[in-house]
Formats: sequence, C-alpha cells, structure tokens
Amino acid sequence: MHGRGEWPYHEKPLIVFWETTKACLLECKHCRAEAIKEPLPGELSTEEGLRLIEDVASFGRPTPILVFTGGDLLMRRDIWDLLSYAAKLGVRRAVAPSVTPLLTTEVMDRFVKLGVGAVSISLDSPYPEVHDRIRGIEGTWERTIWVLRELSKRPLRVQVNTVVMKSTVEGLPDMVKLLLDLRVKTWEVFYLIPVGRAGFQEDLTPSEWEDVSLFLYQASKYGLRVRTVEGPFFRRIALAASKLEAAGGSVEDLVRPGALYRRLMNRLVEVLGEPRGPPMAHTVGTMDGRGIIFVSHDGNVYPSGFLPLSAGNVRVRSLRDIYRRSMLFQTLRSKLKGKCGVCEFKDICGGSRARAFAYTGDPFAEDPACIYKPGAWASMMPGDGG
Repeated sequence: MHGRGEWPYHEKPLIVFWETTKACLLECKHCRAEAIKEPLPGELSTEEGLRLIEDVASFGRPTPILVFTGGDLLMRRDIWDLLSYAAKLGVRRAVAPSVTPLLTTEVMDRFVKLGVGAVSISLDSPYPEVHDRIRGIEGTWERTIWVLRELSKRPLRVQVNTVVMKSTVEGLPDMVKLLLDLRVKTWEVFYLIPVGRAGFQEDLTPSEWEDVSLFLYQASKYGLRVRTVEGPFFRRIALAASKLEAAGGSVEDLVRPGALYRRLMNRLVEVLGEPRGPPMAHTVGTMDGRGIIFVSHDGNVYPSGFLPLSAGNVRVRSLRDIYRRSMLFQTLRSKLKGKCGVCEFKDICGGSRARAFAYTGDPFAEDPACIYKPGAWASMMPGDGG
C-alpha cells in the first residue's frame, strides 16, 4: 500500500473530481462550470455514472478520492444511488454541495450514514455582502454559516473553499478568524483562474500572489491546515520558509514582502495575535494531470476543472487508460517549458497549467503568476539546493 508521500502519481490520481451535473440554483460570478438551473443534455446517465465509479475503483486500493461536485450534486436525482455504489466498491468519497435549500440537516445525516469522508463548502468572504454578491443570491452567506455549524456537529471532515481575487483578498485575515471560530480545520484556497464566468479583471498581480502565498503560510500557524488550488507556488514558499525558519531565518527572507502582505499580516495579528504554532501548510506535489483528474458532466476528461483541454471521454476509453496513456497527461508530467521546466521546485510545484493556458494558450508554458527565479533558493541557504 502506498502512503501519500509515495503516491504513484503516474499510475493513478490521488483525487478524481466528477462534475456530476452543471445544474445549480446559485449564480456565482466566478463559476468555473458556468452553472445553470437545469441539467444539460448529454449528462452521464446513472448507468454511465456507475461505470465511472467502477473505473475509479479499478485503480486499486487505496482508491483515489472521488469528489462528487458540480454544479450542485444534489440536483442529481440519482446521487444517493451513486454514493451508495461507490461505498459498496470501497471508493473513498467526498462531496462538494452548493449551499442552497437542498442542503438540509437530513441530507447531512445521509452523508454520515453513507460514510462520506469529507464535505467541502464554499465561503468566499467573512463579509456577508461580499459573499452574497459573488454567489448571486442574497442570504447565502448566512445560510453557509448555518451549514458549517450544523456540519461541525457531525462526524464529517469539513473543508472550506475560498476563491482569492480582488473582491475577496482583503478579507483573508478575518476569514482565518471566522474559520477558527467555526471550528473548521481545513482551508482550501483557490487562486483565481480566468475561466468560465471569472474575468481577468479580478486577477491579482504576480507580486500580489506572492504576498498572498506568504500570508497563507503564516495563517497556517494558527491551527488551520492550508492548501491551495491553482496556486502551486504556495508549496515552494511553504517548503522554503519552513527550512529557513528551522535554520533561524524568517519567512520574510524569501522575498521582499509587498504592501498587500503587510496589510494582511497587520490585520491577522490584530484579530488573532502573533502566529503561535507550527505551520500546517499542505505541500503534497499534485498538479493538473499529475495526481488530479477532472471528469465533466458529459464524460470528457480534463487535467483539472480549470484547464479546458480534453484528453478523452469515459464513454469511449476507461478513466485509467486516459490518465495513464493520453499524450496530454504524459506531456504535462514531463515536458514543461520556460522556468517551470528547470525550476528546482518543479516536483512539488510545476506551476499552474490552467493559468499558463488562460494567459498564453499553451498549457506547458511557465506560470505567469510566479515571480521566482530558479536557483535563487541556493543563494539563500548555502549548501542546500532545496
């Protein structure tokens, strides 16, 4: 059996995201799925969904984690049959429901009864007016807080997902406090990719993304496990910062922190005091197409939900065959261009392939949001190349 630190990424993904439907009652401004009120024609049928679950099980134990997402998975009438079948086959399951009237305490109890491992809930801001404006429905923030409190009463691992963009970035310190108050242990931070309804005007500058990454590393010292989506250079910062601190240095020795980092840290210390624990930054080296795979509502398979390049369709080829043998996936794992291809941190970072594609049209190009110059780490820590 493989532990997470030695997961055979070339043989099987760690996480399979299944967009069970595009249907959703929310109208989120940054929606990757561009969700709609009704399912689209061509959605995988129940029988096709059961075969997909068999595909995931065929990777062997421990199976990849199958994340049922959307749209809103609760818009599928057969969702309980699908979750039950995955449980029968021993597939590890997580769910990412939308916060709508469909997400009731009865639904939460059914998740528990079926042995769902984790539930992720989106909360983009600690400020109700900001979150509701993003989600498109007034009152969504208040209901989200209620959902998180209800979930905390149940034996479920609860994760909060937050999209960082211009509209939300200044609220990150207060978000840390809110999550701690709600007893949330895991925070998954999505670095905005201009795809779907998300526009380029909400993106941060490369130096601001570096500031956000430095801030999140500091935030992980408050007992909150922090990981990122499409922000893999956060792992470079987390790994390098932990080594610097172990050698008596400071996280701020890594780069020259900018004004955004100073504002965020000042507010964080104001509401929670100085960082007081060991960092809990997540540095597992998954990336688009390497450990991560995304199956769309119609069966097309992508390296992630944010990189719209199909490697095949599960109606034609098995998920296992696509993951292991498609040219797109193989190239993403081995032939990156520019500084991402030569960087000493490429095995834990590799840059965001989705961002490279969004900005350049080339998924193998270097990540335009990363300011790191390969080799700089060696000059900070003589004798240690990282």
